[in-house]
Amino acid sequence: MSGENVTPIPVDDVELEGELIVPDGASGLVVFAHGSGSSRKSPRNNYVADVIRDRGLGTLLFDLLTEEEDRYRENRFDIPLLTDRLVAVTEWLRGREETAAQRYGYFGSSTGAASALRATARPETDIDAVVSRGGRVDLASERLSDVTAPTLFIVGGDDTQVLELNREAAAALTCEHDLHVVADAGHLFEGPGHLEEVAEVAADWFERQLE
Repeated sequence: MSGENVTPIPVDDVELEGELIVPDGASGLVVFAHGSGSSRKSPRNNYVADVIRDRGLGTLLFDLLTEEEDRYRENRFDIPLLTDRLVAVTEWLRGREETAAQRYGYFGSSTGAASALRATARPETDIDAVVSRGGRVDLASERLSDVTAPTLFIVGGDDTQVLELNREAAAALTCEHDLHVVADAGHLFEGPGHLEEVAEVAADWFERQLE
């Protein structure tokens, strides 16, 4: 995992903390939306981000909530608020000279996947690829028909309830999509080789879609 270099991101009347790393010559940038109770320091997301950067793509991991906001549990499940934050951060990236020309992807985990899909459904974000890891995609069900970016669902084979929700979501999409099941994995992909499989499959998807 790389050493942290905090990037302040002004959004509305708050300042969010992020870590933006863009390799030289990167053609794309993946923005991470973490799940409830997590943060930009999520070891799972940071591992995936490392693998994605090894493919020559940039990454932004950021906190969807300020430290004060995160003290209130209801904020962690305020999907419309979290979606607005993700959209605003994407607009901030597009307004920076260094990242304006990138193709953009979203990597959403758990509830963060709902925010990623909802943000992708908004035409102003112009997202080129989405990956959902163990996503609570049911929280974006009414917007799935508006998603046009190629979308990959990654779910653990033992995460049966979430797997069924992801199958239903995949069936509702009209854009390019795929569902990858990690055999014997639970919701957190903690078994041997499970997270490595998630990272490689996600990096393959982004590398193909954002090149």
